[in-house]
Amino acid sequence: MPAQRTAEGVPTIYHVATAAGVSIATVSRVLNGHAKIRPATEERVLAAVRELGYVPNAAAQGLSKGLKRILGLVFANPWWHDDPLSIEETNLLFADTVIRGAQWNADRHGYSLLLLSSGVTRIGHGALFGDVIGKVDGLVLLDRVVRQERVAPIAKRVPVVLLAGSGRSRSAVTVRVDNAGAMWLLAEHLVLHHGMRRTAFVGGLPDSPDNLARLEAFERAVRELGGTCEPAERWSADWTSPGAARVVRRRLEDKRRQPEAIVCANDQMAIGAMHALATAGLRVPDDVAVAGFDDIPVSAYLSPPLTTIRQPMRELGAAAVESLVKRLEGVALDSREVVLPTKLIVRESCGCQAGASEVGEATLPSRMLADGARSALSETVA
Repeated sequence: MPAQRTAEGVPTIYHVATAAGVSIATVSRVLNGHAKIRPATEERVLAAVRELGYVPNAAAQGLSKGLKRILGLVFANPWWHDDPLSIEETNLLFADTVIRGAQWNADRHGYSLLLLSSGVTRIGHGALFGDVIGKVDGLVLLDRVVRQERVAPIAKRVPVVLLAGSGRSRSAVTVRVDNAGAMWLLAEHLVLHHGMRRTAFVGGLPDSPDNLARLEAFERAVRELGGTCEPAERWSADWTSPGAARVVRRRLEDKRRQPEAIVCANDQMAIGAMHALATAGLRVPDDVAVAGFDDIPVSAYLSPPLTTIRQPMRELGAAAVESLVKRLEGVALDSREVVLPTKLIVRESCGCQAGASEVGEATLPSRMLADGARSALSETVA
């Protein structure tokens, strides 16, 4: 209901306290969810809040807790990476979608989101990052923004959530997807369903935790299923379409027997791989099958449509913010690792018939969402 006008204007906490017959401190404790409040007192305060249409001031609440109500999200901008291949393509499709989910959940909790490109403020590359820490209540650090050994000193100053980390950090919460389960499903589909035993994995940058997790899981799954995966160093790329295209062209120049299936660590590299194969006169999937990871929107509209792993990119951003806000507001988390499920999306690039389908969901059952994150993610992410 709209706020009622009082003789002094819009209702304040003072009006609520007067109407409920309690102190301002009691009103504050009720609104902040203090446990040691008698039910009858709590009901009187909440009734006064409803009757007056009182809306707590988020900024004032933040100040009372020593918060600025600002969260920082730092992402790696390939334009600034030392690898010259990355300059040709600013691989921001994944980061952009994650940011949308993070922004939605930050708004939901009454926080602003400060976005930072690691090309300007990269941790370990200058002193500017210290200034950033002073402007925010906590930080979400995306894949490759900082090496794991540098997280602890930062976490001593502000709470940190690592998005797509290895999960081994003791000083920060990690939010990631189930890479191992995803790659097992994909390897099983290619090797057992299609009989493709000679495979290759086009990797992203070697210092990426997500890349390492996907590579190791895929190689292990293929071996256990009776197939082979070519040595990773021959297929190391940089997350971009041009980088993957160069790797595939270089391998095609080798007259040795080519792999039956090429799996890429993200969809953008799969696009580059398909382009290189087509330029060389090879057909996907008749000559070589191709699969990716992410399920970016364009994947369904390629020719042929791309078989890929769907990871919940917006939900990753939302879950990272959820965990960070819980830490800031003193809510205990069940786990320091949040693992979101993935799905295998089968399309024509692996040799299946036309028409997308969800083959299965990969999930690690015992340590899923941190406390409170699941309820937040049950809402629709706008």
